[in-house]
Amino acid sequence: MERSGAGDGAGARPVLDAIRRDIVEGAVPPGSALDVDALAAEHDVSRIPVREALMTLVGEGLVEHRPRRGYTVTQLADGELAELFGVRGALELAALAVAVERGGGEDVAAAALAHEQLGRAAAEGDERGYHRASRAFHTALTRPAGMPRLLAVFDRVWDLTDPYRPMGDLGAAEAAHLHAEHGAMLAAFAARDAAALLQAAAAHQDALARRVRARPCAPRGSVVPPRRPRRRTSTSATTSTTTSATTSATTSRTTSRGEDA
Repeated sequence: MERSGAGDGAGARPVLDAIRRDIVEGAVPPGSALDVDALAAEHDVSRIPVREALMTLVGEGLVEHRPRRGYTVTQLADGELAELFGVRGALELAALAVAVERGGGEDVAAAALAHEQLGRAAAEGDERGYHRASRAFHTALTRPAGMPRLLAVFDRVWDLTDPYRPMGDLGAAEAAHLHAEHGAMLAAFAARDAAALLQAAAAHQDALARRVRARPCAPRGSVVPPRRPRRRTSTSATTSTTTSATTSATTSRTTSRGEDA
């Protein structure tokens, strides 16, 4: 029996945020099947808010749904990842051109903190921490633009690219080079030097584009197992009911044949 839907409205947003985070951070790889029952058990809700969350993610492009095949994490074709990075770069340049004029000390401090975290994550080999800090850095530089529609699209495109963990196999030399590029962007932003910022950002995006073009999209995943086993009582009840129904049917057929004889 499906769990009661009471309270699901209040819990729908956390479920959506959690599933989106798992996809964006690569915990559930592109191409992986998403089991509604397993997700409901994991988040301790009925299937209703899970389905609602998955349909929202379908609208965001992070999940695909096919009749009779269920939900899967979107798998980009080769070439599409580079295309999205180009879109992301264009949106970022547009935001930076405005943000550099509007940004203040708090924005510089936020970017500097993220830049420090980037360096630490690279030194420690923390791939997930590196991607989080990288996004925090670029967010700190673009948010002062105060352009909600542009920034919403920018976030959406970033969500589509991050599952592929494009910086997941950085070597020490390449990590140092990217860190220096970030440093140049930070210095230009702090100095309110729009020309220098856009030049540094464009160079950084070119380096990212070369890296992405050299990396094929990840292979398709498989069904993601539930992180918490389903309740045994439900399984036992189902097994018992099925066994009972089968036994009854067999007995009925045997009796019928005996009467016919």
